[in-house]
Amino acid sequence: MPTDAEIMARICARDASAFEILSARYREGIYRHVFAVLHDGSATEDVVQEVLLRAWLHADQWHGQGNVKAWLFRIATNLALNHLRTLRRQRQQPLELPDDPLDENDESSVPAWMVDHSLPGPDILLEEGERMRLFQQLVEELPAEKRAVFRLVYENEMATRQVAYTLGIPEGTVKSRLHYATRRLAQAWRDLQQEWEDMI
Repeated sequence: MPTDAEIMARICARDASAFEILSARYREGIYRHVFAVLHDGSATEDVVQEVLLRAWLHADQWHGQGNVKAWLFRIATNLALNHLRTLRRQRQQPLELPDDPLDENDESSVPAWMVDHSLPGPDILLEEGERMRLFQQLVEELPAEKRAVFRLVYENEMATRQVAYTLGIPEGTVKSRLHYATRRLAQAWRDLQQEWEDMI
């Protein structure tokens, strides 16, 4: 099986069969990633097509630096976020939510699975379908840039350095956005738990 680097070299030489291999290898993953940002099947398919088209037309821009998956996800993320910005401009809505009012120095309230990859993930801790649905809803309510970072780290299992490359932002910005996302989710989840306890 050819490596990604070999495939990219062949695509640069306009080998259509190599492009088909690349598409088969990453289309599904790119689709899941973009859909997690857009939550719109039609728009997601359009973005995926654009990602693959750019990979075909601009394969030489990869330059053999980093891995191909991260390069493709970076293109996908940029296109998805651009799509959201366009929608928000059309609706005349602000891109960002107000600053997070939570105390960033209080680490005790962050669920362990958010900071320790060795522990079971949220899909195990939140086995009840309703709770998982509610948690995913909370993730969807995060600002787009924070949501993208959160999903790349916790769903695509990327290191912060890989996420930084994928999004084209400094690693410090990735950590800041991830901290914002986890703190906001932790607070929202605690609020939900309190509501459940009050109902018992």
